[in-house]
Formats: sequence, structure tokens, C-alpha cells
Amino acid sequence: MKPKNKIIIVDDHLLFSQSLELLINSFKDFEVINRFENGKVFISYLQENVDLEVDLILLDVNMPVLDGLSAMKWIKENRPSLKVIALSVNDDEEVIIKMLTNGAKGYLLKDTSPEIFRTGITSVIEKGFYFTELVSGMLVKKANSDSTKINLKDKEIIFIKHACTEKTYKEIASEMCLSPKTIDGYRECLFDKLEIKTRIGLVLYAIKHKIVLV
Repeated sequence: MKPKNKIIIVDDHLLFSQSLELLINSFKDFEVINRFENGKVFISYLQENVDLEVDLILLDVNMPVLDGLSAMKWIKENRPSLKVIALSVNDDEEVIIKMLTNGAKGYLLKDTSPEIFRTGITSVIEKGFYFTELVSGMLVKKANSDSTKINLKDKEIIFIKHACTEKTYKEIASEMCLSPKTIDGYRECLFDKLEIKTRIGLVLYAIKHKIVLV
């Protein structure tokens, strides 16, 4: 008999985490092995269980004591092999980019349907990543494809690397010694060339093609 995929939930909302556990346990081949109410207790658990075998972490972004972003940064530095999906009630672009560039393999809103949720956790475990159209700004099919890498100019690559940080477009313009109008041109050209719609899509492309390492 095939062993079930082991999942850990890190979320401070007890009712939500309990309901999520029931949902996951109702799926074939999945089981929740533990739940934690914040990033601090979860990290302590990881430090005490260095040989922990777990297939996926579901990590809430907004938590007291130690939030999801801080926990994600710790995981990236100390346990980078762990697969993490960020959970949140909002689709704030800045937050999504921070979680992705710190190693999250997916980002799901808490009002996601059970069907999409199941697809997401399955995809991360089996393929290594999952991003909905809402989050990525591009078709899931395109995000998951193995399409040929598009040739980019040196300045475009530099711009993409800056776009994967917390800098504003105005700050990127200053950093690259270019006008904001020129930076807007780079952005729109890349959106068109890569067939994406948002800065998040740009970040996903950079991660997928190892322009930035997470």
C-alpha cells in the first residue's frame, strides 16, 4: 500500500487549521501529521526533529509571535529542501513576491476551492511548484510547461533581478541609472515578450529559469 503524503499545517486560526486538517485527511493519499499555531513553535519543532520526514508545509503568512515570512526565511537558510505553500487571506503582490523569493513553492488564498487546493498540494509534492492564474498572472499551463527559455538582453536580466527584490520601479530606475519611463518600457516589453501580466509573473519566470535562486 502506497504511504500517504505527510503534511504539516502552521496557522494561528484554530478553527481554520482544524477544518483544513479535516479536508486534507478526506483526500486519498494525504494526512496531516501535526499542526502549529505560529512560526516560532514550528521552527522549534524542526530544530528538535532534524530527521523529520514531511512532504509539504502549509504556512500561514500572517501569524503572531513569528509570521510566515520570517519562518520562510528561516526555512530557506536552514531547511531549504522542505516544500512550502504559503496560505493567506490577501493577494498583495509585495507579500507574494517576498514569499516566493524566499522559497515558497506555491501561494494559495484561504478562500480557494477544495478542488484547486487539492490540485495545488498535489502539484507541489509531485512537480515542485504550483501557482494559480490569480497569483501568477499567467496561465497555469504555461507556468508548468517546459517551453524554451527566451533570449533576454543583459539589461533585461538585470531589470528582472531587481524586480525580484522589494525595490519599487522608481528605485530600480535609480539603481540602473535610467529614467522611470525607460524602466516602464523594460517592464512592458518583458510582459509582452514573456506573455505575463504582472510583476509576480516576472518573478515566477525568474525563479523557473534560475535567473534568481531561491
